[in-house]
Amino acid sequence: MGRKIAILRGINVGGKRKVLMAELKFICEKLGWTNVQTYIQSGNLIFNSDKPCSELENDLEKMMTDKFEFYVPVIVRTAKELEVCIEKNPFLNNSTIEQLYLTFLKETPTSESVKIIKNYKCDPDQFKIEDKDVFVFCAGKYHQSKLTNNFFEKKLSTEATTRNWKTVVKLIELSKV
Repeated sequence: MGRKIAILRGINVGGKRKVLMAELKFICEKLGWTNVQTYIQSGNLIFNSDKPCSELENDLEKMMTDKFEFYVPVIVRTAKELEVCIEKNPFLNNSTIEQLYLTFLKETPTSESVKIIKNYKCDPDQFKIEDKDVFVFCAGKYHQSKLTNNFFEKKLSTEATTRNWKTVVKLIELSKV
């Protein structure tokens, strides 16, 4: 079975859209996912499944909506896809880990939208889009940056969620266990 990582957007943030990790794990097991493991309360899952990522996303989104009565965007990547991100991060060698983030996009943006967004000035912060990943460098605090999930969703017309680089690295580590 293939090792996968699911990243959920907007749960357990600021006391809203509460989802217990034990409950989330149970839901995933009901979907037939195996070796399900959660990591921190913000909606990170590591599991095994041979289903395509898009099918897994749809299944969990539907189950979450049915169970909790609110929509939770879900983005699923293979463990290998996440490992490749480490190699592709253009900011990795010139930054500290605290300055790095990865924004996961649900769909690959159109070349037209990528071309338009590249002209956006966000100094001193920077970003680089690679397929369904946006590598983000924040000179200051992430919550002060203009490079938010909402920014990327509006400019690229796809759902997005962001994790700090430390979490990305940990998810890769956990996927190897």
